[in-house]
Amino acid sequence: MTKYEETIEYLFNSTPVFEKVGASAYKEGLQNTWDLDEYFGHPHRQYASVHVAGTNGKGSVSHTLAAILQAAGYRVGLYTSPHLVDFRERIRVNGQCVSEQYVIDFVEQHRAFFEPLHPSFFELTTAMAFRYFADEHIDIAVVEVGLGGRLDCTNILSPILSVITNISLDHTQFLGNTLESIAGEKAGIIKSETPVVIGETLPETRDVFLKKALEQHAPIYFADEQRHVRSSQPAVHGGLVYDTDLYGRLEGELGGWYQERNTNTILTAVDELKKQSLAINEQAVREGFAKVGETTGLMGRWQVISNHPKVICDTGHNAGGWVYLSEQLKREPCRQMRIVFGMVDDKDIDTVMSMLPEDAVYYFTRPSNKRGIDEQRTAAIGSAHGLHGQAYHTVGDAFQAAQKDASAEDCIFVGGSSYLVADFLVWKKEA
Repeated sequence: MTKYEETIEYLFNSTPVFEKVGASAYKEGLQNTWDLDEYFGHPHRQYASVHVAGTNGKGSVSHTLAAILQAAGYRVGLYTSPHLVDFRERIRVNGQCVSEQYVIDFVEQHRAFFEPLHPSFFELTTAMAFRYFADEHIDIAVVEVGLGGRLDCTNILSPILSVITNISLDHTQFLGNTLESIAGEKAGIIKSETPVVIGETLPETRDVFLKKALEQHAPIYFADEQRHVRSSQPAVHGGLVYDTDLYGRLEGELGGWYQERNTNTILTAVDELKKQSLAINEQAVREGFAKVGETTGLMGRWQVISNHPKVICDTGHNAGGWVYLSEQLKREPCRQMRIVFGMVDDKDIDTVMSMLPEDAVYYFTRPSNKRGIDEQRTAAIGSAHGLHGQAYHTVGDAFQAAQKDASAEDCIFVGGSSYLVADFLVWKKEA
C-alpha cells in the first residue's frame, strides 16, 4: 500500500464518513468548521467564490460553471462530492486533481491539531480544499454544498454568487420531510446583499426563497422565469444542442435530458457573474459547455462508456433525478434495455422503482458501502413493481451478466446510486 493509499484509508477510517455510515457522520453545527478555518488562516477569504446548493443538478452546474470560468482565463478551484474513482476528484484546480503528495502532507502536518476536534470526513476535506485553493493562488472557487446548506460546512463562504438548483425530497432525516423545510435549509446559503440564482421553483418553495432573500437584502433571480433555453434536442454525437436567446445554437457535451434545466440555471448564473465584472465572453460559454468533461473531469452524467451494445451510466440517485432519467431510458433507441440497478438505504426506492420501465431486463445489485440495500431486497421490491430480473452481489457480476445477455443493438444502463456508478467505474478501470 502506498503512502497516499494509507493516508486515504486513515481519512476514511478515523473520521465519520457519510457515504459509508450515513446519519452518524452528519454533524450539525459549524463549530468544527470555524475552528479549522481559523487554524488554517481563513483561506477562503483569499479568493472569490460561487456557492452551489440544490437537491439535483448541483454537480453538473458546478462543473460547467468552472469550465466556463476556466475557458474565460481564470484560475479556478472546484470542490465537489462525492468522488467516483479517486478521492482527489473532489478538489481540483483548472481541472487537475489535488496531488497525492499534498493530501499526504496535509494530514501529516496538521493531524495533531484536528484529531482532538474529531471532525467529520467532510469537515476535514472542506478545510483541505479551501487551504489548497489558497496555496494554489486561484482567482475563483466553485464550491458545491455537501448536504443541505444552512449547516453545511461550506457555508462559511462569503461568495459573490449563490446558486440553488432545485428542491425535491431527499435527505429528509436531516433537512425535514416537506419541500418548504428542505427549501429553508438550502436557502441558508443566501448571504447578505449577495445575488442568488434559483434554478427551479415550486409553489411550495418560491416564497421560502423570496422571504430569505428579502431578509438578507439579496437580489434574487429565478432562472425558470428567465427562460434563456427555449428548447433542446439530442446531438448526433451525444450531448444536447440548445436553442438559446443569448447564444443561439449552443452545443452541450452532457446528454441527460435533465441538463436542459441545468443549462437554463447556468446561463442565468453567467449573466449575474458578468454583472460583477467577470470577463466571460461568448466563446468561453461555448467552450465550457462543449468541453465540460475534458476541462473539469466530470463523470457519470449520462456518460456513454461504449457502443454496440451502448453502455451508459448516470449518478441520478433520488426520485427528483429519476423523473427525467426514467423518461430518457424509455425513449432510448435500442432493441432491449438492460438495467444494472442498486440504491442506498436513505433514498425513496419505492418511488424510484415506480418510475422505471417495466419492459427492461433488470440486474439487481448493491453499492459496496455499508448503506447499500441488499440485492435480494432490491430485487423483491422491483418484483412488487413489475420489474423482473436476477440479483447479483457486485456491480461487476451484474454488468458482466448484462453484457453476456446483450446483443450489439441493446443498451445497458448502470445507475440508481452515485455509489453504484462509482463501483462500476472503479471495476471498469481495474477489469
